[in-house]
Amino acid sequence: MKSELLEQASEVIPDPTVLINMVSRRVKQLNMGRTPLVDRLPSQGYADVALREIIEGKIVLDGTPEAEEAKERLGSAAEA
Repeated sequence: MKSELLEQASEVIPDPTVLINMVSRRVKQLNMGRTPLVDRLPSQGYADVALREIIEGKIVLDGTPEAEEAKERLGSAAEA
């Protein structure tokens, strides 16, 4: 895991416990075959991919304004 990615992700999710739980849950999903939401470089492990997904806003914590906005977008797309 690259420390620069960890620092950037901790700016998005400042609580270390929450960040660790988000990364570990996403790594488990990726190990089970889920498709990464960002391009994966050959030298990157799944933890780096999960951190980049958090940094780029591809995965968000439920209850945040970003998560609520994404739910609204998905809901309106399903109605169309």
